[in-house]
Amino acid sequence: MGFKKKQMLGFGLILLFLAILLSFMMFTLNNLKSSMTEIVENRYEKVQASMEIRQLFSRSDREILFAANDANKEERAESLEIINENHSLIESKIAGLSGSLNKAKAKQLLKEFETQYASYSITEAEIIQKIKSGNSSDNLSSLMDDQREKRTKVISTMDEFKDYQEGVMKDTLSNSKQTYEDMIGFVIFAVILSILVISVTVVWMIRSTSKDLQSITKVIKNIDFKNLSVIPRIPVRTTDEIGDIAKSFNEMADSLEIYNQKEKDFTEKISEQNWIQTRVADIATMYQRIVDVEVLADRFITRLAPMMGASIGAFYVKRGEGVDMRFVKLASFAGDGEDSGRREFRLGEGLIGQCALEKKSKIIEDIPEDFQLVTTGLGEVNPKSIVIAPVVFEDEVVAMVELASLEAFTKLQKTFLNQVLDTLGITINNVEGRMEIERLLKESQAQTEELQAQSEELQSQSEEMQAQSEELQTQAEELRMINEQLEERNRETEEKSKELQVAKLNLEKQAEELKLSSKYKSEFMANMSHELRTPLNSILILSEMLSDPNESKLNEEQQEFARVINSSGQDLLTLINDILDLSKVEVGKLEVVFDEMNLSELPDLLHRNFDHVAKKKNIDFIIEKSKNVPDIFFTDEQRFQQILKNLLSNAFKFTEKGSVSVQIKKADEENVAQWIQTKGASNWVEIKVTDTGIGISKDKQKLIFEAFQQGDGATMRKYGGTGLGLSICREFAKLLGGWVIVDSEEGQGSTFTFFIPSMPEGFKNVDEAIAASPEVAAANHDAAPFGDQGEPDAGMMDEENRDKAKPFCNKTVLVVDDDHRNIFALKNALKHEGMEILTAENGFECLELLEKGNNIDVILMDIMMPGMDGYETMTRIREQSKFEDLPIIALTAKAMKGDREKCLKAGASDYVSKPLKLDQLLSVLRVWLTN
Repeated sequence: MGFKKKQMLGFGLILLFLAILLSFMMFTLNNLKSSMTEIVENRYEKVQASMEIRQLFSRSDREILFAANDANKEERAESLEIINENHSLIESKIAGLSGSLNKAKAKQLLKEFETQYASYSITEAEIIQKIKSGNSSDNLSSLMDDQREKRTKVISTMDEFKDYQEGVMKDTLSNSKQTYEDMIGFVIFAVILSILVISVTVVWMIRSTSKDLQSITKVIKNIDFKNLSVIPRIPVRTTDEIGDIAKSFNEMADSLEIYNQKEKDFTEKISEQNWIQTRVADIATMYQRIVDVEVLADRFITRLAPMMGASIGAFYVKRGEGVDMRFVKLASFAGDGEDSGRREFRLGEGLIGQCALEKKSKIIEDIPEDFQLVTTGLGEVNPKSIVIAPVVFEDEVVAMVELASLEAFTKLQKTFLNQVLDTLGITINNVEGRMEIERLLKESQAQTEELQAQSEELQSQSEEMQAQSEELQTQAEELRMINEQLEERNRETEEKSKELQVAKLNLEKQAEELKLSSKYKSEFMANMSHELRTPLNSILILSEMLSDPNESKLNEEQQEFARVINSSGQDLLTLINDILDLSKVEVGKLEVVFDEMNLSELPDLLHRNFDHVAKKKNIDFIIEKSKNVPDIFFTDEQRFQQILKNLLSNAFKFTEKGSVSVQIKKADEENVAQWIQTKGASNWVEIKVTDTGIGISKDKQKLIFEAFQQGDGATMRKYGGTGLGLSICREFAKLLGGWVIVDSEEGQGSTFTFFIPSMPEGFKNVDEAIAASPEVAAANHDAAPFGDQGEPDAGMMDEENRDKAKPFCNKTVLVVDDDHRNIFALKNALKHEGMEILTAENGFECLELLEKGNNIDVILMDIMMPGMDGYETMTRIREQSKFEDLPIIALTAKAMKGDREKCLKAGASDYVSKPLKLDQLLSVLRVWLTN
């Protein structure tokens, strides 16, 4: 039965019982009403009428006695009148009673009363007549006696009638009481019965419904929301609405299980891809600067085996060609001296030779129990799985890799091995090519020296031949043979020279490809910088204008909104610079300049930059510097200060109460050696930044030094940030020859220790770091040492003193930019200073405006524009003599290294990089307009 039908049936039964109960109560009440009506309206009235008749009769009787005995004539007349009136009233009441009686006995008694009263009336009339005639009471005695006798009968009959009516009334009242009591009993019984029936019905409804709902609730409570792979199902026992709910829940559970499984599969695939790509990148990074195949083999097998979970491994490289071709073992992992595998093999020899012949990988799972190859300090262990894989380059096997593991290799490890081996062939070929070039070069040098020696020997022999002509003839044959040998060697030398030339050309081609790749990456970084900085330029300029309380027409809240937009833009600019910094570090092309700096000024510098932060957060900021720390220190001051700024910024950001302290002391070289090599440094300094903040759990202390990583998602949501600060700190520290470590407990605070060497001579490979292709320089330009911020120089102060001269009024500036947002921002900012603004979207429009003879005082020139870029436009302007002295300020968001020099060479008077700082731009304009 459906839930709705149950409800209707239950409530129907309840209504039915209520209707029956109300019907019976109405019936009983109607009977009770009839009985009460009969008592009140009929019996009571009849009794009342009989009483009134008796009263009238008694009064008439008294009046007769009075008239007959004591009354005078007037009183007698009045009494007779009363008797007549009473007689009329009695007759009318008797007539009324006669019409209302419904009982036979009552009618009989009334009839007797009428008869007796009629007889009494006759006697009464005779008495009245005689009284009127003047008879005395003695003459009336016989009539009076007869009247008394009749009166007694009348009264008796009347009393009997009254008693009868009262008895009927009592019976009726008794019946009404019984009816009332019966009704009360039935009502109680009906109410109890109704309550029982309703209760049973409600209990039946509730139990039948709650049982199904409890089964649903029980299933829902048993769901493990942390594991939705298996969700319990609700048994469908009914076909009603609750059954529909159970069916819908079961369908939802099926969908959730399918979705959860898909989510797990997707997460697992992403994790596997990240695992593979990270390790492939790690191995690819290892390939750099390897020029020897044996070094490559040793590093490769040493790095690959742990990643594959292998316990032993061997690396074979092809040697020789044709029938002499063989594969020689160059490196092994966890080998056991000479016994760890074969020294060499040929194609088709053994399984590894067969794999090399077929150019296919092979995995061996069913390994005999007596096959023992993995050795430990306690003995030997037989492996569970062996993988043999060829390294193919241009459809030719150049090497073989064999790994053995105590556990079966997973599908993920196999995929990883295939991807690694895809690039290993190219690397082996490149390394062998470089080795072959070096070998040919050495052979060529040796042969050249040999030829020089032979030439000298030949010259000596020639002189001897001239002096000893006789021996010339005997030695002619020998000389001819020597010449032939020399010619043969010359031909060999020429052939080797050609081979050397071919190898050189190949090497140059590869170098060009690397150079082109570096150029593409540099162009990408430069274009990315331009695309990000261009919209950011207008955001920063307009928000700075809107947030100026002296100039803006906005209210205080709107100005605060503008300041928040400007602050967010500055944060975005910092993030862009951090990403560019990190990318330049990763490719090894960040410029590092080792120079002298004064460490004695460092405490004051830190106080000046962070005291206000400590005061704002109400925490202590303590700096301690040991006396043995040298004042003069050789390092890159800009990178050094940027590392300290990032460490202190993090310390203050994650510390809500307590203190942040900095300890500067001379480092123990033996302590530093456990983290990094200490050769080449004159001395070491150790800087500890300690806070009492949230701390870092042990399992997250390595993760925080990776790019875009923080302790956990909750930390990032609460405190913000990109996770680049510590990554940049460690990379900069490595560039400076130092290292950064962390010691922390969650909830107890953190200590970051920065080890840095003093390098008077710098690094030997510093030239390599500087010799980079054109690279994005915006990060270098913007990331100035924090100690120099906010200190205006004398030139700036002079410009501010001349601000009253209003150098911008009535000056015309031509803004050349293809971005309407930048034009809008600059137009509003400069118009606010009182300047007249002309705009052009490219170089052609700029030249047209100049040709029209507009009186232009200064040009703001964007560099990257369609059609004619800024370089060509400035060159064409400077070709016209009348514009030789016209100030042109180059504006660009590309900010590549060497851009400034290129702009000045093209004809720019000055150079400002985007995003623009309004004060900086106005300062530059003020200088050129006043000059």
